Amino acid sequence: MKLKYPFVLIHISTVVFILAESSRPPFACDSSHPLTKSYPFCKPTLPINQRVQDLISRLTLDEKISQLANSAPPIPRLGIPEYEWWSEALHGVAYFPTLHTGMSLNGTIQSATSFPQVILTAASFDVHLWYRIGQAVGREARAIYNAGQATGMTFWAPNINIFRDPRWGRGQETPGEDPVVTGKYAVSFVRGIQGDTFEGGKLGHHLQASACCKHFTAYDLDNWKGVNRFVFNAKVSLQDLADTYMPPFRSCIEEGKASGIMCAYNRVNGVPNCADYNLLSKTARAQWGFNGYITSDCDAVSIIHEEQGYAKLPEDAVADVLKAGMDVNCGNYLKNYTKSAVVKRKLPISEIDRALHNLFSVRMRLGLFDGNPLQQPFGKIGPDQVCSQEHQNLALEAARSSIVLLKNNYRLLPFSKAKTASLAVIGPNANSAKTLLGNYAGPPCKTVTPLQGLQRYVKDITYHPGCNAVNCSYALTDQAVKVAKGAEYVVLVMGLDQTQEREELDRVDLVLSPKQQNLISIVARAAKNPVVLVLLSGGPVDISFAKYDKHIGSILWAGYPGEAGGLALAEIIFGDHNPGGRLPVTWYPQSFVKVPMTDMRMRPEPSSGYPGRTYRFYQGQKVFEFGYGLSYSNYSYEFLPVAQNTVYLNHPVKSPKAELENSNALKHIPVSEIGTELCNKRIPVTVRAQNHGDMAGRHPLLLFVRSAKAGNGRPEKQLVAFQSVILNAGERADVEFELSPCEHLSTANEDGLMVIEEGSHFLSIEDKESEITVIL
Repeated sequence: MKLKYPFVLIHISTVVFILAESSRPPFACDSSHPLTKSYPFCKPTLPINQRVQDLISRLTLDEKISQLANSAPPIPRLGIPEYEWWSEALHGVAYFPTLHTGMSLNGTIQSATSFPQVILTAASFDVHLWYRIGQAVGREARAIYNAGQATGMTFWAPNINIFRDPRWGRGQETPGEDPVVTGKYAVSFVRGIQGDTFEGGKLGHHLQASACCKHFTAYDLDNWKGVNRFVFNAKVSLQDLADTYMPPFRSCIEEGKASGIMCAYNRVNGVPNCADYNLLSKTARAQWGFNGYITSDCDAVSIIHEEQGYAKLPEDAVADVLKAGMDVNCGNYLKNYTKSAVVKRKLPISEIDRALHNLFSVRMRLGLFDGNPLQQPFGKIGPDQVCSQEHQNLALEAARSSIVLLKNNYRLLPFSKAKTASLAVIGPNANSAKTLLGNYAGPPCKTVTPLQGLQRYVKDITYHPGCNAVNCSYALTDQAVKVAKGAEYVVLVMGLDQTQEREELDRVDLVLSPKQQNLISIVARAAKNPVVLVLLSGGPVDISFAKYDKHIGSILWAGYPGEAGGLALAEIIFGDHNPGGRLPVTWYPQSFVKVPMTDMRMRPEPSSGYPGRTYRFYQGQKVFEFGYGLSYSNYSYEFLPVAQNTVYLNHPVKSPKAELENSNALKHIPVSEIGTELCNKRIPVTVRAQNHGDMAGRHPLLLFVRSAKAGNGRPEKQLVAFQSVILNAGERADVEFELSPCEHLSTANEDGLMVIEEGSHFLSIEDKESEITVIL
């Protein structure tokens, strides 16, 4: 979301001075103001719609236009302070000293809890954990605002784009490649940060903070081989939109009740997302019931004219986005060209008023027009909530619960705390606090690097970086080998960092740098015992060389594990925590880079050699599968018998496509033609899980479904439900799932309609299956 132009750069010292001088947050409708307390828009007892209409009616055209930019200036005559729409809270409140965002961590409060990067947290498959993280982030954000260190409470998170291609530099920000996981993450995080309950439905009009689901839609390419996000035209089928790209946003809006959406830079099938009326107004607002504001990504309006050439004039771009349903521009394009668009009769003022209605409604829901916010529902959240011990413990728990054990030959791990005499810790990521955080992070409360974490367990530790940098342009192999030979065990902490994958930087390879890979292999051969390899990365890496190297006994993937990541790793390595994370993305081989990143198709095309994407459709070789993850315990699963394994959806079929001649097609019915009563039928499924190990463990149960008949665009399998379960050593538990035929047994057809096919569907957990038959 970086701005292309320097207009957002400001004199930071001035801003910090202003914030430091004022210990109370900015707000409108101050009871001490001689005029504003009499305005209807300042009366909390009136409906928000009525208050907003009153406020808009008092604004001049110039004042209205000024409010359409992310940095909305004050309106002194009405007692309305400035407001900054742009703040970030992807995995903790973020702070960018060189950019004018709404949060400052340069006052009394100078840090915030930094949770693991989202791609790692997703590996926990724990919706309650995601909710609690959102809740903590929202509370810290409100505390910073209450302390007078913020000019906005609208946060442009979560990022719920599908991690479609393993090379995407921003895949680290997402919950992974699965639309069900991504949707459930969105709902949990949004409910948490906005102040709703875990189950939802208790939010009302008051927002603790405002969440914004981004980037709407089909955005998952930043800068790959000369193709950038500003000009990319994503060609997406109706089928892929229906079952891959759109479902997370629908969940975010319908269930999460997000109060913000960000439209993406790219075009979809030729139309810029921010200028797409069907997307913003017809789908999000009319069909899904979205009630909030829609912002552009930064400078996304300007590029519609200047880079995409979709709009002939700047005024055309302004008119296109406002008529489409966008409300606020990150940037100055609306500020600069909206008035001339009105004068040239390209844009009616009513569209400006519509946008302002959405914008001021959210600000009122945040309590910013109800008098002093410190006397409002969230006014008691103080600085002690920021970096509280509870939140720091949660950051540690999140990292512990998410780190994935990929290999553990010879039961190398866990190391014995009593018998491990010496340890060599080698690698450029072993003592890098910065790498732990990933992108969109603020100053953390404190950090524990992997080296520091391991030093809590072993006194005799020798450390060497092994490389001059994480990309390892120069390897210090001889020195690293010497260190390795002098220790009983070796832990290599390698992988990637933000110099190799980030916003505006997609990868072109899926392997580690050649010198880093070579260093790993040489050190492993030189060590006295098989080594432990720890990988820090957002995207997947082809580590086939390590997977099959007998000198590498264990492999752990730790994503970017946040401020407590080093301690979590050490606890796992020394057995104080039993790993249970599972990969939220497929790990592809290096050969996958032959597939153009610009090809948006999810489904394979065998005739051309196109392998498809993600575990749902990909038909090629895998390094590690989606959902893969080992533990120090062995678990077994079995489906318990069900009283009814046949689902009757007896309904008169209206669709002329109900019966197809294609031999690979089945009798089916569109979900839209099935009544509510039949759709709401519940299918109870019970799975018995048992821990056969010697350690207690938390691990997720992933429930998939597949159709008995493959091909014809059907997924190879589809995740339909998951639960995170804690089992003591030897413990057995029955885990209950409840499925809905319309939600969990439907697939998208080529027209983008969700349909249910007659016949057998197989539920699976690991290698166990249970059949469900659908009768139409």
